[in-house]
Amino acid sequence: MTAKIHKTLVSAMVAVAIIPALTGCHIYNKFDMSKQAGDDALLQEYVKAADQTAAEGAIGTLTWQTVYTDPVLQGYIQRALENNIDLENARLNIEVAHANMQGARMSYLPSVAISPNAAAASYDHAPFAKTYTIPLVLNWEFDIFGKILNAKRGAEASYSQSKDYEQAVRSQIIAGVANLYYAISSIEAQIELTRETSEIWKSNVETMKAYKESGRTNEAGVAQSEANYYNICASLNDLEISLNEAMNSFSLLLGEMPHTWDIQPGLALEIPGAISDGVPMVELANRPDVRAAERAVAVAYYATNSARAAFYPGINLTANLGFTNSMGGAIHNPAVWFTQLAASLTAPIFSRGQNIARLKATKAQQQQTLNTFSYTLMSAAADVHDAIDAYERNSDKSVWLGRQVEAWQRSVDATTELFKYTDTTTYLELLTAQSGLLSAQMGAISCDLVRTQSVISLYQALGGGGIADKEI
Repeated sequence: MTAKIHKTLVSAMVAVAIIPALTGCHIYNKFDMSKQAGDDALLQEYVKAADQTAAEGAIGTLTWQTVYTDPVLQGYIQRALENNIDLENARLNIEVAHANMQGARMSYLPSVAISPNAAAASYDHAPFAKTYTIPLVLNWEFDIFGKILNAKRGAEASYSQSKDYEQAVRSQIIAGVANLYYAISSIEAQIELTRETSEIWKSNVETMKAYKESGRTNEAGVAQSEANYYNICASLNDLEISLNEAMNSFSLLLGEMPHTWDIQPGLALEIPGAISDGVPMVELANRPDVRAAERAVAVAYYATNSARAAFYPGINLTANLGFTNSMGGAIHNPAVWFTQLAASLTAPIFSRGQNIARLKATKAQQQQTLNTFSYTLMSAAADVHDAIDAYERNSDKSVWLGRQVEAWQRSVDATTELFKYTDTTTYLELLTAQSGLLSAQMGAISCDLVRTQSVISLYQALGGGGIADKEI
């Protein structure tokens, strides 16, 4: 009899619920970026590219070991990936999201609880009458309107987003280690050059003093040579400060206490392959930050669906199973088994205004994530353009600076010979040539660093160092 009542009650509730459900079936749909893109040409281009595979050998698809072939740098990158605190926190975020996803999936199962209770009562000095009930309570929510479904899908999208974020952090760490590695190498090269030049200029001071004693120059020439030497000594101090700061930053990136690192001066990096003229969208789609932005749209989409589902009734089935000695107004000993079944339907009435406000808010947030995703795509394309332009222009600049260094070297050699053996030139001309040579040499070192960093930026801008995972 009880089972028949239960079936009848549930059937009636389902029948009542089906009518409004016919107008809200879109709450069951899975996130589809192509539908969210609408008429936006950029987003539609991304949708097409996301299903494609990048060309073989594309820079963004290469492993970081293929791009960074220096074995010393490879060792440092591996240490950073193992020890970096930010990356470890990103991994922990994945664990948090995974636990939330598992919790959302478990929501489909009924909740089970045991809640024993006992009581004793005495009336008019009569013996205590003891009653007890030991029930097992099961509560199961029928997910007819997708409330649990959308919560589960939203948690899954958040989990995927946390993995994308971890890959974005990983890519940033790899690029950060490479940037600092070559920056330290560049500073070491500048220090080495400055020290060599300082020794030459120190020797010039002694030469000028000897020339003064022989009457070939005056005190002004000696003072100029000393000032020139003191200036380069001061600049060497600045370089040492920059090197120390870079070493400390490098240590922190590798998750270690600050100390010095053995990095050779004058190292450089070349692009491991040809550069395409345009920015292939399929490679931009491989960037972890782009994928994370797409996941954010999915999370917002399911939040909007959950807000829509709040307009529909909630249906719950409750079952109590156990044994008790309390039989209404009588006490039955020994205890007997009992079973209770109940179903309930809760439909929002007075909370409709709150539900409408919540739906409007989630729709606005969904549009915000879509706008952010579109901007992330444009920003990614700009990153690639900037890196390619920096590489090409600094490659040309490096050639011109190399020729400039050669010209200044010839000028220094010629001016030095004339100053030593003739009276046709002055120390000011020699000083100008020496200063020009040092400036050109320092400029060439800096240009090589910028060129190397543009390779690092291009690799990162094309998703290098991240692992593709496009399932939503």
